[in-house]
Amino acid sequence: MDYLYLDKIKSPNDIKNLNNEQLTLLCEEIRDRMLDTVSHNGGHLASGLGTVELTVALHKAFNSPEDTIIFDVGHQCYTHKLLTGRFDKFDSLRLENGISGFIRPCESAHDSFISGHSSTSVSSAVGVSKANELLGNNHYSVAVIGDGAMTGGMVYEAFNNINKLDKNFIVILNDNKMSISKNRSTISKHLTKIRTEKRYFTFKSGVERFLVKIPLIGKFLKSVVFHVKVMLKNAIYKSNIFESLGFYYMGPVDGHNLSKLSEILEIAKEQTRPVLIHVKTIKGKGYKPAELNPDVYHGISKFDKEQGFSQVKKETFSSVFGDTLLKLAETDDKICAVTAAMTVGTGLNKFSERFKERFFDVGIAEEHAVTFTAALSKSGLKPVFAVYSTFLQRAYDQIIHDAAIEGLPLTLAVDRAGFVGDDGETHQGLFDVSYLSSIPGVTIYSPATYKELKSVIKKRLKNPKGVCAIRYPRGAEKPINCKEVTDYKGFSEFSSSDISIVTYGILTANAVDAMNALKNDGINVSVIKLDTVYPLPKGFIEALKEKKAIYFFEEGIQEGSIAQKTAAELLKVGYMGKFKSYCVNGFVKQASVENQRKAFNLDTNSIIKIIREEH
Repeated sequence: MDYLYLDKIKSPNDIKNLNNEQLTLLCEEIRDRMLDTVSHNGGHLASGLGTVELTVALHKAFNSPEDTIIFDVGHQCYTHKLLTGRFDKFDSLRLENGISGFIRPCESAHDSFISGHSSTSVSSAVGVSKANELLGNNHYSVAVIGDGAMTGGMVYEAFNNINKLDKNFIVILNDNKMSISKNRSTISKHLTKIRTEKRYFTFKSGVERFLVKIPLIGKFLKSVVFHVKVMLKNAIYKSNIFESLGFYYMGPVDGHNLSKLSEILEIAKEQTRPVLIHVKTIKGKGYKPAELNPDVYHGISKFDKEQGFSQVKKETFSSVFGDTLLKLAETDDKICAVTAAMTVGTGLNKFSERFKERFFDVGIAEEHAVTFTAALSKSGLKPVFAVYSTFLQRAYDQIIHDAAIEGLPLTLAVDRAGFVGDDGETHQGLFDVSYLSSIPGVTIYSPATYKELKSVIKKRLKNPKGVCAIRYPRGAEKPINCKEVTDYKGFSEFSSSDISIVTYGILTANAVDAMNALKNDGINVSVIKLDTVYPLPKGFIEALKEKKAIYFFEEGIQEGSIAQKTAAELLKVGYMGKFKSYCVNGFVKQASVENQRKAFNLDTNSIIKIIREEH
């Protein structure tokens, strides 16, 4: 495609002299490029389409990277990447060795902080602003945060410290009425109220423009009427939370009106105290299917942009979890479901419609979700908190302090456990086993198939005790090509040999395929699958200590792994055979899940090669 402007932009400076008409055309080109790339590669689409004009206006008003622009989460950063010298690499978005779908400082000086989790931008911006003050420069610190992220408590911890700041600190509140799923929170309702009260803002803007134009005394008069303005504002809608927190509040402003955005940003730059600009945008703007279904187009796989994204309903671990919980809830009115803005992603959309009174979307607030779920449990209900592994990390303290110490029956459905592919380092579900198994009294299951997942959920909710995590991967199950399984006793053994592959969860299929291939080569091995991942099941170590060689394959971080715990227990009983473990070391960059497994010797061919070379 031929571009008039976009392919010529190598840095934000290249848009400084473009007029509004030219910038409007640029925005159209950005949307076209974004849509082309995401339809081929997959990615986050709706949020990025909604912030095109806002990002263009920010880069025209501020001088990045001297002025720091911090995007919360960062999945809306595609326009930013196109304006900061990455047009030529944009085709590689989210691909292995390509540019990230999130903010990554290693890619560009314009990328300020790594972003993948929500509600962190304001804290970073406060820190940058304070550093600017101490270093004696006048650079701006700007946080761009969505209304969905405003449900995260870290935002308010940061707001609590803005009283220590004066000028050059700006928060842009991107209000599109969505996080990933539709916002249901009290904060969302407050923003809706502000959006409907336009009388005050129209009056305020007009008065301020009039006053500052009066020669010599304009700024003085503006200061004099400040208290009158506050009284007027309180009379119209009784102030708002942001003014109460110490911000100079501006807005709401149309986030797709470049002229108005530019005007309000320039006014904000002149203020001598922290500013919050309330910007209204439309998630999916410019692509009708995304506007109509912003949750579907939030994060998607590749699709035909002419036809739109095809919502083929494939069975996955997430959908099986949701359907199973729904079925159990039909005969047990104590069962509840809790999610943190991930209703569709965790498979709870049907539950949310069928049992509205027993479904709780708490917003992007995992810490609150864990404590809330534990309290529901203590009160006699049977709640399940469904959460992605990467986001559960944020609630580690609550699991310990608010559930485990007291032994409350907290049930965690840990989705996206293991490799997740092209979302990269910030989203891999590789840490949950290590940190959960460090907490006394926690039980961890990692079902390998849909049948096991259904069985474990049913067993757990029949009589929940203590903290329990049921972890399962992204996507579909893999067939386990073997019928030789012992009776359930916490672990299962496929075939019989003094050479054993040990694993759990989704890797069981790879291990069994390797076992079958090695048998054809005349190498007899068995596969031992942990049904209960932790604590190590009774009889497991006794079964292993008789083995001549043990190869442990685990899709999780090495430090604190079950492999390490198994090795320590074998050492205690005097095991003298060969023990080798293959886990994950370091942070895992974006690639396909298949290539990520291959990189850490967790795919079938790697397992075959390792054992074949030694036997």
